[in-house]
Amino acid sequence: MATICVPVRVHRPEELSGAINVAAREGDLVEVRADYLAEPEVVLPIVRELPDDLQSRIVITLRSAEQGGELPHSHDVRRAFWTRARELPNVLFDVEVDLLQERDLPFDLGRVICSHHDFTRVPTDLEKIYAQMAATQARTVKIAVQANDAIDCVPLFKLLERAKRERRELIAIAMGQRGLMTRVLGSSRGSFLTYGSSDEESATAPGQITAQGLRSLYRIDSIDAETQITGLIGNSVGHSLSPYVHNMAFADADLNAVFLPFELDDVSAFLKRMVRPGSREINWNLRGLSVTAPHKATVIGHLDWIDEGAREIGAVNTIVVEGGELHGYNTDAVGFIRPLKQRNESVAGLRCAVIGAGGAARAVVWALKAEGALVTLFARDKAKSETLARQFDVSCRGLSNATFHEVDVVINATPLGTYGKAEHDTPATSEQLRGVRLAYDLVYNPSETRFLSEARAAGCETIGGLDMLIAQAVEQFKLWTGKHPNVDVMRATARGRLGIDA
Repeated sequence: MATICVPVRVHRPEELSGAINVAAREGDLVEVRADYLAEPEVVLPIVRELPDDLQSRIVITLRSAEQGGELPHSHDVRRAFWTRARELPNVLFDVEVDLLQERDLPFDLGRVICSHHDFTRVPTDLEKIYAQMAATQARTVKIAVQANDAIDCVPLFKLLERAKRERRELIAIAMGQRGLMTRVLGSSRGSFLTYGSSDEESATAPGQITAQGLRSLYRIDSIDAETQITGLIGNSVGHSLSPYVHNMAFADADLNAVFLPFELDDVSAFLKRMVRPGSREINWNLRGLSVTAPHKATVIGHLDWIDEGAREIGAVNTIVVEGGELHGYNTDAVGFIRPLKQRNESVAGLRCAVIGAGGAARAVVWALKAEGALVTLFARDKAKSETLARQFDVSCRGLSNATFHEVDVVINATPLGTYGKAEHDTPATSEQLRGVRLAYDLVYNPSETRFLSEARAAGCETIGGLDMLIAQAVEQFKLWTGKHPNVDVMRATARGRLGIDA
């Protein structure tokens, strides 16, 4: 089972004991961050008074400002603190390598975690840093560095392999959203522990998730060398519901599988160094990937085989590792058309306006054409929409001042309305939508977008993006596992995350 260490970060001494007890219920170890206190010495008598069984689960930390400390305690203050702290029985000490190398400040090295942090990058001399820290003879070496792309995790996994060969205890973490995989998979690859906060507001490092999330969402205790890895690649995946939908479906089906978000810029390097069996640099049982913006078209040139529909659409949203090959599919088209067909006896002959000209719009237009719908494309980017219209033999118009009273269905295939900066935007107002029978928004987070609100105000029926999300996720699950998922579990999970009443 994985060892999860829960940090305690409070600014007032009177809050410390209660916070330690909360953290102890959530995790296996408790890291007491003394650098959050103006007078870090107050930590010591409080820890000394803890019951022996709890005291043995404590890790005391006093970070310097350069190493991520909350308050700027001087070198002398840190020395004085550790001179007193090292007299505590039972507890572990997380000490930066600079202090550990000062010979006149001896520690019981059997209780020391020697740590180094870099909040800007993965150092090019990471192996050298590790060797210098290992030479201190501290019980455990801890290296935490910033991941600026998912491929930055590769050196951390390689370091864990080295430490295992050398029989050294190592904690290796890539910080930030792009390093999440090291927090979830590290323990199964030999990392001494991983960190998880007691709640979403209490994280002490970039990318740190909750201890509950590690255990209930990612099922970290059951991850091993045989676990099938799947995940989402894109550039901005932090708010995706896919990890929740797929991981809960894996758990319901009792499958040894996990779904992770992989945020990245360089899709070519990721596929080469982490995905393709013949060239990947880490040993993991990667089964497949979901692909989102902006990589749906880019990945095509890196695949060995592409499904006919995905090839015609010109976008892949699902990759399956088959033996030594990478196969590409597009489940967006199926996911989109299924909810629409449930509302209409036939899609053939429906007058459909598709707003957008990106990867999602390509799948929508292809699916509509395959069903015999009459499609008109609307987009702000005239050149892009004209190219797409010619490819699929549909008409196109500019979006500015467009009206849709002559169409049956309007589909928003743009990101407008998505959680974040564009949340309050809409590609069409109620005035433009008046007379339309059905408005279909592919955006699912939030569940109630401004586009849907405008459509209801215009008297339209509506379909939200959640229906498409679930329908395409079902097809992905089947491609990766060969099994049909529990759709009710998928839908209930997504609705719960979006705060939609059952």
